[in-house]
Amino acid sequence: MTSELSTGRPTHADDREAHQVRKVVEDWAIFRDAGDWDAFAGVWHTDGWMTATWFQGPYREFIDVSREGFERGIQISHFLGGFTCTIESTRAVAQTKMKIEQRAKVHGVEVDVTCSGRFYDFLEHRDGTWGIVRRQPVYERDRLDLVDPTSTLILDPNVLTSYPSGYRHLAYIQKHLGYDVMSDLPGLRGPAIEQLYSEGTAWLDGASTPGRLIRNTGR
Repeated sequence: MTSELSTGRPTHADDREAHQVRKVVEDWAIFRDAGDWDAFAGVWHTDGWMTATWFQGPYREFIDVSREGFERGIQISHFLGGFTCTIESTRAVAQTKMKIEQRAKVHGVEVDVTCSGRFYDFLEHRDGTWGIVRRQPVYERDRLDLVDPTSTLILDPNVLTSYPSGYRHLAYIQKHLGYDVMSDLPGLRGPAIEQLYSEGTAWLDGASTPGRLIRNTGR
């Protein structure tokens, strides 16, 4: 197969390898949302790093906080769409269309937030297995819906507009739940996404690390 990222560089990837990469991406969503934490750990390499609106850190820590939230009833679901990847020897960068859905109460009103974008994954083939080394979501747009359409909700416009348009409603409810949300994550355009694309190219070229791993020190 031939796949091409925004880097403009075509790569001929073996169908079998691309299928294995896609399985890792799909397993991530199924196992995480089902709370199958042992299986979920298997999609990562030991140095795997996760970035989300509300979390930045090693995948083991991400499992711990995800499990704690799952057991408290926090409802976050992931849905996957189109997929493409570029493979260079034992390295891969995958992009997968996705939606994140979260249900929560904000200001006493139950809401559903849907965020659309892409998972941008740095992967490597080690000891016969593909695994994620870094996951960086790209947040393109989101919306908030009232679970009960007859209810009334007024959001604080200063808080809402303090976050990028790609995930401002998601950030709003997560901040309301007590999470410290980063305000400069990549979206469809801008310096953050251009940097991510550059890091993906460097990863395929053999960089020692999958880009700049940032932890939100406010957490």
